[in-house]
Amino acid sequence: MILDASCQLDYHTTEDVPAIFMLRPRSGWAQWIMREDFLLQPQVPVVEFTDLYGNLCQRIVMPAGNFHLSVQYRVQVSDIVDADLMAPLTLVQHLPTELLHYLLPSRYCQSDELAGLAASIVGDSPPNYLQAAQIRTWIHHNVRYESGSSNSFTTALETLNTRRGVCRDFAHLGIALCRALNMPARMVVGFLHQLHPMDLHAWFEAFIGGRWYTFDATENVTRGNRIVVAYGRDAADVALATIFGHFTMQNMRVAVTTHHP
Repeated sequence: MILDASCQLDYHTTEDVPAIFMLRPRSGWAQWIMREDFLLQPQVPVVEFTDLYGNLCQRIVMPAGNFHLSVQYRVQVSDIVDADLMAPLTLVQHLPTELLHYLLPSRYCQSDELAGLAASIVGDSPPNYLQAAQIRTWIHHNVRYESGSSNSFTTALETLNTRRGVCRDFAHLGIALCRALNMPARMVVGFLHQLHPMDLHAWFEAFIGGRWYTFDATENVTRGNRIVVAYGRDAADVALATIFGHFTMQNMRVAVTTHHP
C-alpha cells in the first residue's frame, strides 16, 4: 500500500528557543520513502544529524513569535507485518554488540524487576518468536487502553500496577518483559493507517532469529501499513520534538490516508 502521511506543529515562543525534531523517516526493511516535504515558517537554518539509534534529527532554533513546522510523506509500506513462529531467540553471546543496550533496563522499562512475571507469561514455551507473541497478547488482554490515564513520566511498572495506559505505555511494558527474558527489544514511533483517533503511534520490536519483528499490544492482531519514524530504547530516545526553553504548543495535526494515483 502507498500512504500519504502528514504532521503539522504550531508553536509560540517569547524568545529564541533551541529545539531538536525527529520527523524524517528513513527507507528501510518494510518501507520506501517515495516523496517528502519539510516546511518551516519562518524559514530558519537546519542542521541535520544521525543519532545513536540511526534516527534523522533536525536541530534548529525557533525564533520568538509563531513557528510552524509541517512534514508530508508518501511512503510505500507493507500491508502485513512479518512473523515467523519458529524463529529462535538469539543467545546473548551471539547477539551483535551494537544490540546489547537493548537488553538493559532503561528509564521507562525496568526489565530487571519483571523477570518473574515474564517467565510466568511464557511458561514452558520454547525460546522462540512465540514468547514475544505471548507477551504482546498478555498485555492486550490485561491492560486497558484509556486515553489520559498516563503521562510522560509513566513507567512500565506503573502501567503494570494500574493495568491501563496508552500506546507508549503498552510498548514500554512489552519492551521491559521481552528484555526480562534476555530478548532485545526497542520502541518504535510513527504513523499507523486507520488509527482511531488519528495521532502519532508507538509500538515495540523484538530481535528474534537475527532480525527485528513488530508487535503492537494495542491491537487484537498486529497489522501492517505503518510508517516508522524513529527507534530507541524507550520514549526518552524517540521524542519527536525536544525543546530547550519556554514554549506554547498551539496546534498539532496528524493525518494518514491511502494514496490514489
